Amino acid sequence: MPTESELRDLLSRPQPSNTIDTDAVIKRSRARRLPQQLAAGAIGTLAILGISVVGVQTLRLPDQSAITATEPESALAAPEDALAGDSIKRAPAERLNLCEGTVADTVPSRFGLQLDVEFPVSAPAGADVITGIVRLTNTGSERVTGSTGAAPAVTVSENGIVRWHSNGPRVLSLVIADLAPDESLEYQVSIVPVRCAVDDDLAESFPTDLPPLAPGVYELSAAIDFSPTIADGAAESDGGADLVTGPRATIVLE
Repeated sequence: MPTESELRDLLSRPQPSNTIDTDAVIKRSRARRLPQQLAAGAIGTLAILGISVVGVQTLRLPDQSAITATEPESALAAPEDALAGDSIKRAPAERLNLCEGTVADTVPSRFGLQLDVEFPVSAPAGADVITGIVRLTNTGSERVTGSTGAAPAVTVSENGIVRWHSNGPRVLSLVIADLAPDESLEYQVSIVPVRCAVDDDLAESFPTDLPPLAPGVYELSAAIDFSPTIADGAAESDGGADLVTGPRATIVLE
């Protein structure tokens, strides 16, 4: 226990100041927080970079080859291609069926016209020429007027393949057609029972030494271009000549 004199001494000494040095406290606090702030900032930067990388990978454009593989060809066609397709004109009747090609399908006439082939049911396989008739009939319900060439093109086919067709220089005369419903007109035609090849279509007319068709069953068909008169309004509004075809007939070469 301190004595009274010691206590009196202790109380008489100058006491330290209780004032807080705020500047020193703030400096020490900042010094302690600085490493933590630097660490937190580094982690945040890495997190942002990670998000950016993921975003770039997610938004990458698909490969062009993938588009080509999945898109239909028609969807990738240029508009110019579609316009070009609209401007393609059909072949004239005399060039509709060419040697060794597939016989063209029968198409309906805009005016209800139809061609029917009438030949003998049978004929000698070695005949030079076989004659027959092609009849143009108005199967519609309205009168039809116009003109055609001198004769239709006739095709001889076997199992859908062209073996022979009308050829040679064209006769430039016209046949006037003025047909009421169910009325018809006739053309005198002929065929040559021989077999032609692709190269034979390159000449103006076929060679005279083509091999004869073998005995068997063949089909005959005809086609002609019909030009309606302007008075009907069809020549201007429907694009001109109309292709007229008809059913096929059978002939047996013996």
